[in-house]
Amino acid sequence: MKNDYSSATNSFLEKTKIFSHEYLRSCLFLMGSDAQKHTFTKKLYLKLSNSSQLLEDFLDYHGAKNNSDWYFYRELAAAVRHLSKACYPLKHIINRLHYYDMSDSREFVDAGNATLGFLNQTLIGMAPVIIEEARRLKIPIPEKSYNSTRFPDIVTSDMLDYDIDDHHRDIQKQSIVAIASKFFNIAKQLSKLEFFEPYSSKKMFEIVPAKINEVITRQYEMQIHNLQSTFDTYVIHGGFKLGDKKLKSLRSTFSLVLHLLQAMGCLLHFYERHLYDVGYKNVYKKTHDRLADLINKEAILDRTINFGLFYVCHFLSTGKSIAKDILNENIERSAVTVGIPLNLGFHSRPSLLVAKIVQHYGGQVELCVNNDRFDASSVLDIQWAGGKIQKENISEVIFEGDIRSLEDIKILAGVNYGENTMGRGIDLPEELDYLK
Repeated sequence: MKNDYSSATNSFLEKTKIFSHEYLRSCLFLMGSDAQKHTFTKKLYLKLSNSSQLLEDFLDYHGAKNNSDWYFYRELAAAVRHLSKACYPLKHIINRLHYYDMSDSREFVDAGNATLGFLNQTLIGMAPVIIEEARRLKIPIPEKSYNSTRFPDIVTSDMLDYDIDDHHRDIQKQSIVAIASKFFNIAKQLSKLEFFEPYSSKKMFEIVPAKINEVITRQYEMQIHNLQSTFDTYVIHGGFKLGDKKLKSLRSTFSLVLHLLQAMGCLLHFYERHLYDVGYKNVYKKTHDRLADLINKEAILDRTINFGLFYVCHFLSTGKSIAKDILNENIERSAVTVGIPLNLGFHSRPSLLVAKIVQHYGGQVELCVNNDRFDASSVLDIQWAGGKIQKENISEVIFEGDIRSLEDIKILAGVNYGENTMGRGIDLPEELDYLK
């Protein structure tokens, strides 16, 4: 049995050498002068994330998470993986920002470069600790580091000819309307997280992970990813050089928000799984403390929230007006004549339900009372209209605009706008479940 165990151990150590080789070479590169002098590139981030993930998977398969001797080495690999994965989409944004044609982007670029600078220095600071831990575990250190020429920047001064003319393609209005509506609703959902000055350290530790965490971030990331994928498939297949500026701007907003959410997801995963204190004991507690000494968790949260979340909310907010314009340019319009709420007219409940329908779809709808028009997305406007309706003893009104909203307003009017003649609420039809 002893010989079998020794053989298994030697096999594990031999393979550890193989699975650590590229990872350790990357760490040696981080320790050298090239990493200090040259800009971190997407190819370097990819090398770091791929080699660390391969090593982490190998160690997990052999039980490193449950072994006191190997657990810290495994956690260091996880840290490199998640931090470099967070850097990749941020670097992508900085590289591509010129093509996004976003105005007033200077502050964002400065904040993005500051975030990358912090993460780069964190990776550099981890490298000698990783090498020392490998030596302690008797893992051979590669004789050579990588050369900086191995990690060229993705950007060049050359551009291929734009010779696939796709801008005359028949753009499907139905897809555009659906995409703009969904974007508008996502922006509305996330608007409750919007803030206008940096969170304090105390506040950040309070909201992460209680209110903002990896699960929530990944959910929004998937929604934005699906919108971008639908846009690229059904609206503009090859991207823009010419064509509708508003559509190009909306597509740029998708991309910026998606990549920021990807980076946030990586950083939140790392914080929650590796830095957040959930009552660790013994080896886990010691390793957690060693990582926390090595990696500034307050700064991790600051970059996640005061940079990542802030600009997610910022770009979604600025994108709402673009989405609204696109929506109103492409919606199918119609008109519907409906009765007014019996007895009590357009008081608070009926006005709110009508406004929520219009806000749900995002397209323009107006409530027409004789020659006057009122914004049907505004509770206050509808109530103003209600006063005119009551004064002039009007029994029917016309709604004009987005046909999708009009269809639901007609359903709502069919159940007396969700209340009985005494003004008490009643159950709404299944089609209007989203109003609950």
